[in-house]
Amino acid sequence: MEIETPFNQYRAIVKPEWIDYNGHLNVGYYHIAFDNAVEAFFNWLGFTPEHRKQTSCSTFALESHLNFLREVTESDEIRFESRLLDHNNKRMHFYQEMYHVNEGYLAASHESIGAYIDMTKRRTTAIPTDISDRLTLVKAAHSTLTRPWQIGHVISIEK
Repeated sequence: MEIETPFNQYRAIVKPEWIDYNGHLNVGYYHIAFDNAVEAFFNWLGFTPEHRKQTSCSTFALESHLNFLREVTESDEIRFESRLLDHNNKRMHFYQEMYHVNEGYLAASHESIGAYIDMTKRRTTAIPTDISDRLTLVKAAHSTLTRPWQIGHVISIEK
C-alpha cells in the first residue's frame, strides 16, 4: 500500500470574512482552516462520516499549538500538508503545515493531539484494529520526513 508522505490533498481559498482589521487572516480562522484540513486527513486515515455513523465514535481535539510564520490575505490559495507523528489505542498526535500556493512559503503550522471518543458515553475508547493498523503504517511512512522545529515547541520569550 502506497502512503502519501506527507498527506497533501487539502486546499482552500482565504475568504473575505476570515480577514481581520489588520488585513490578514484572523487568528481564529487559522484554527478553522487547519480544522478543515485535518478533517480531510482524518477521512484519509479512516475516520470517515460513514465510520462515525456505523460506530457512534468520533474524534475530539485535546490540545493544539499554532505557529504564525507569514501572513496570508484575502483570496490567497493555501494548501496543507499533514503527517501523523504518533498514536496509541485512543489518541493521535499529528502535525500540519499551511503553505501559500502561489508564492510557496510556509505560512503557519499546527500541532495537535486528538482522542477517539465513544459518542454514546462521551468517553475515550479504543481505536478499531483496522484503523489502528493503518495508523501504524502511516506513522512509519511519515516518520521518514524531516522533523520540523515547531513540533513540541514550548512557548516562551527568549532570554
